[in-house]
Amino acid sequence: MKVVRSITEMRAEVKQLREQRSTIDHEATVGLVPTMGFLHDGHASLMQKATEMSDIVAISIFVNPIQFGPNEDFERYPRDEKRDLALAEKNGVDLVFMPGVEDMYPTPIKTHVTVADLTDTLCGASRPGHFDGVSTVVTKLFNIVKPDYAFFGTKDAQQVAVLRQMVTDLNMDIEIVPCPIVREQDGLALSSRNVYLSREEREQALVLSRSLHLVQQQMREQEGMTAGQVRAFLRTSIGQSDIAEIDYADILSFPRLESLAEDTVLATLDHEVIIALAVKFGRTRLIDNVILETKGVALHV
Repeated sequence: MKVVRSITEMRAEVKQLREQRSTIDHEATVGLVPTMGFLHDGHASLMQKATEMSDIVAISIFVNPIQFGPNEDFERYPRDEKRDLALAEKNGVDLVFMPGVEDMYPTPIKTHVTVADLTDTLCGASRPGHFDGVSTVVTKLFNIVKPDYAFFGTKDAQQVAVLRQMVTDLNMDIEIVPCPIVREQDGLALSSRNVYLSREEREQALVLSRSLHLVQQQMREQEGMTAGQVRAFLRTSIGQSDIAEIDYADILSFPRLESLAEDTVLATLDHEVIIALAVKFGRTRLIDNVILETKGVALHV
């Protein structure tokens, strides 16, 4: 495994590995796992999927300042380079791209990539400008690495939808590969931000996965359940935690992320829906979701 810190060197290393691993009948493929570091088993699952699908596996570790709002946690976002590199090597990564902010943004950036509509809801509404920062940095990474596949976890399902739209609209020859949420044994979705939680907050945060499980059970038992009833159920369930501060608890179409009217009977829909949560426990904002086939309410990812 090689660690690369400059854009020029990263381009050269990817090109060289492609040439070395290609044959007359097969051009070597590159899989990219973009991350902000402080890697965990969720990231490991992305690397493992990348090794299954790609001849060359690259990950990026870059805490991207332009996707953080002015009052968010850019400065305190957890970082552990030694630990990250050990996990990457353990999971078969060939190249680790670790640029500095001065490399990615040597001058104040004047070009931004914006995906409309899909960013108006959920985290896009709560964190204005966040997805402009995400789509811009991912475009830069795609231009540097030129991957065939890019792997993202569906815990950030809105991000997956946004990046798929971006790749389609801009005719990027890259496949976005969504990968399932990885959870702790007790159900908490893995996140680098979980490290912020106190013991009490960590225990209270289990209300997220529990609420998603209970609402699916309710949807199965109540055939005529409406979108409004799902939202009310989620708020009541999450409200059982006396420290949970709900940002959103919503149900939308997926991947279009269109709002569903309160009286929409879910069993009448013929497309997937996402039940998505964002809740603060103390200073830590956590997200979770489930994507469902509405007919039969079968878990999709």
